[in-house]
Amino acid sequence: MDIRETIQMPIKSELLSFKQYYARQFKSAVPLLDSALEHVGASVGKMMRPMLLLLVAKSFGEINDKSYASATALELLHTASLLHDDVVDESHIRRGVPSLNAVYSNRIAILTGDYLFSSSLYNAALTQRSDIIEGLSQLGRILSSGEMMQLELQQNGGFSEEKYLRVIECKTASLFACCARFGALSVDAAPSDVERMEQFGRLLGICFQIKDDIFDYYNSDIGKPTGSDMREGKITLPALYVLAHSKTAEASAINDKLQNGISLDENEISTLIELSKNEGGVEYALRVIERYKEQALSLLVDDIPQECRAALAAYLHYAVSRDK
Repeated sequence: MDIRETIQMPIKSELLSFKQYYARQFKSAVPLLDSALEHVGASVGKMMRPMLLLLVAKSFGEINDKSYASATALELLHTASLLHDDVVDESHIRRGVPSLNAVYSNRIAILTGDYLFSSSLYNAALTQRSDIIEGLSQLGRILSSGEMMQLELQQNGGFSEEKYLRVIECKTASLFACCARFGALSVDAAPSDVERMEQFGRLLGICFQIKDDIFDYYNSDIGKPTGSDMREGKITLPALYVLAHSKTAEASAINDKLQNGISLDENEISTLIELSKNEGGVEYALRVIERYKEQALSLLVDDIPQECRAALAAYLHYAVSRDK
């Protein structure tokens, strides 16, 4: 059985219901907004975060309207943040297709993002659970804080593995953690189960982001060129390891520039990519992923139904073994 089939097996019918529910969020009575929403809704991705929420909900109860609404709230918040990110980063490609700001304008992308943010809050309110509404609001603050932390590093330097992990916990792991937490909350799971699954989601999110960052060191078809993170001033774990451990003059010179907030040129980016691959940076990042993966797997104990436990383990395996 394909790994994605294993992941989706326990929630096959519920996932279809969710997709129908989610698709209704991309409709508007305003023609221009409706057109922009249609463009965004046409490339919704693999639904990995909603699948996590639904799997956790199914692990502790029956998926219900609160599960669908909270999954929708989180995915809309994520989608809205991507629209704004594309404007801030001046990105013209998203998931391999022209971004909304490229097809329309920055103004329309921002306003569409604002609409989706509001739709996110509306869906959170539909759950009638103050802990989900509060959690979503806090998540928005955490995501923004992560972006500001990353921007501060790009401008002022001071890169380190500790700060890198703090950024990805805010920017990525917090979203996965909320997916798992809201899934458990939506079916009234016990507080200890809610906290355990939130931690599972956080660890999974860290693995997911480190793996995503590794792709930037190789030619791939994920919609961004090799080295694009470094061109944006983002220094990720493989490079951080090499900069901290390499004895080469090239690494030392590059590290001096980065720690002082000075951007790298194309030759330096190419050099840092090759050093990261040849001097153990990528291998180190993979070892870190494996460490977090084992911690996450230890949280999938026997009180979770076997089919759901297998699906969550497969989800984690997919996150760390995917090739794009």
